[in-house]
Amino acid sequence: MSIRLKKITNDLRSWIKGTVIVPGDTPYEDARRVWNAMIDRQPAVIVCCADAADVSPALAFARENGREISVRGGGQHIAGHSVCDGSLMIDFSGMKNVQLDAAVRRAYVQPGATLGDFDRAVQAHGLAMPVGINSTTGIAGLTLGVVSVG
Repeated sequence: MSIRLKKITNDLRSWIKGTVIVPGDTPYEDARRVWNAMIDRQPAVIVCCADAADVSPALAFARENGREISVRGGGQHIAGHSVCDGSLMIDFSGMKNVQLDAAVRRAYVQPGATLGDFDRAVQAHGLAMPVGINSTTGIAGLTLGVVSVG
């Protein structure tokens, strides 16, 4: 990592509540992995968001440093689009909260929640939503209909 990028990455750490991970940091190898083990890409910076407020500084960092942006929710995308070489990965996988207003049957789901997280929350209220079959799939990708276009 260049000295300039290292200094700016340290600045980024002071701007966000979450964690900033770069190559060489202990959690880097685990943080860059996605469900499809055939995908072996290495982002330059991984921002593990603590909350939505971490997104804006991460985007500004990527823009100012000419980095492509990748976004990881559950990390299950078969083509591995949630991680790109040399990019800034915005990682929502720690944001898994599911709040349910059972009276109106409305769920508020953070972008890192999986189908398993969602199912546990709604089933506690005797509800269900037919959205997928694999509990480790990210609910954001399922509900947004994210697909790979060849």
